[in-house]
Amino acid sequence: MLTYTFTNKDIPLYEQVYQAIKSDIISGQLAPGTKLPSKRSFASHHGMSTITIQNAYDQLISEGYIYTYPRKGYFVSQIEGLKKMPQKLSINLDIKVPQPPKTYTYDLSNNMINPDNFPFSIWAKLSRDNLSHKRKELMNVAPANGLYELREAISKHLASFRGMRVDPNQIIIGAGTEYLYGLLIQLLGNDYCYGIENPGYKKLMQIYQQYGVECVYANIDENGIMPCELENQHVDIAHICPNHHFPTGITMPASRRYEILGWANEKNGRYIIEDDYDSELRSHGKPLPTLLSIDGCEKVIYMNTFSKSLAPTMRISYMILPVHLANKYYEHLAFSSCTVSNIEQYTLASFINEGYFEKHINRMRLYYSRKRKKLLEILNASPLHTICEVHENESGLHFLMKLKTDLSEEEVKRRLEEKGIHMQSLSDYYMDHHTSHRHMYIIHYSNLELEHMAEVFDCIYHLVHDVRI
Repeated sequence: MLTYTFTNKDIPLYEQVYQAIKSDIISGQLAPGTKLPSKRSFASHHGMSTITIQNAYDQLISEGYIYTYPRKGYFVSQIEGLKKMPQKLSINLDIKVPQPPKTYTYDLSNNMINPDNFPFSIWAKLSRDNLSHKRKELMNVAPANGLYELREAISKHLASFRGMRVDPNQIIIGAGTEYLYGLLIQLLGNDYCYGIENPGYKKLMQIYQQYGVECVYANIDENGIMPCELENQHVDIAHICPNHHFPTGITMPASRRYEILGWANEKNGRYIIEDDYDSELRSHGKPLPTLLSIDGCEKVIYMNTFSKSLAPTMRISYMILPVHLANKYYEHLAFSSCTVSNIEQYTLASFINEGYFEKHINRMRLYYSRKRKKLLEILNASPLHTICEVHENESGLHFLMKLKTDLSEEEVKRRLEEKGIHMQSLSDYYMDHHTSHRHMYIIHYSNLELEHMAEVFDCIYHLVHDVRI
């Protein structure tokens, strides 16, 4: 008679019986053809109900470990290949999970937003409305390029807010710009050389390399990326941020924009990826015209995201393809499923169509403009202003601050981190750690608590002023 001990109260009894018999079959303790005890005798021997044994036997039968002959009983199956299977080893799994980012008391590199600024109540209301009134639509499979309702809403918003004339069928919706970069590489192919700005967003290089394409850095000057750099490095696809370059904050003037468009028009296969990720938050004046709006030769692929204007966790981005590339997309890549859920798309479409998005943008522009002004007032009232120089721009949620000190950047950062303060420098974003931009620090203010900033600025001053130039 098979004898087992069952003591785990967290696992159903029938499952413990099933696991015990299965383990003996796999280990060879129960050979093929061995007859198992009847349900009644097994139950009686272990002091449990026959239903429990029935459930365990049924599970073993469904998985093929045992079989039954009517009126003869239950028998262990002949499992081909079981003897060839190696014994399961007890091993210590050494899975190297990335550690979460280090946290700081005052993180001046954190570009997250204050959760109080997200319109939770409005978003919840619109979500409930769509759940109530679009039940059938929510269960339908969205087209690969996203729901038409959202693409149409984005098209109308761009027309009124940015002066862009875009057909909704040129718009492709995706779960974040990183996904859209990969989609674009599939669309264009792997034979092109991509050029990204130096300094620039280093993760772009990782993304492009992940997809196996050639990627090079192209230097910028005070007007943005230089056409001669693109030419000299044989770039085919230029990935640029003309309206607000990160991290320098440079806005590309009209003359350079037309130079870049001229470069793209010189050869077939050249394109410009216009990354416009946070230009809506320009603090003064109207939003700048996009490169796409002056492109007459279908050379610009426009990218934008709602992660800056709404929330970083809002993984909804979109790209606008030239007509000929949109046709190529529908021919070759429209078989896949859209990566953004229907409820998110319908809710965002309602948020835009009912005017909430425009109101939110206007409110956030005013909020960040006031916050930036207040932060600079705090800085100017601090002794830190005597050993620093602020480089401002009118877009984005950061500014640059140059410190005057004989300390190395590494030493400045080390001293600050000992006090719980974290800052990134401009040289962190250069491919070659450009020495001419040493001690130019990036101050993100979107999530800073201003009541503590006087203390932070005073701390920075006292850590570096004794060795200033």
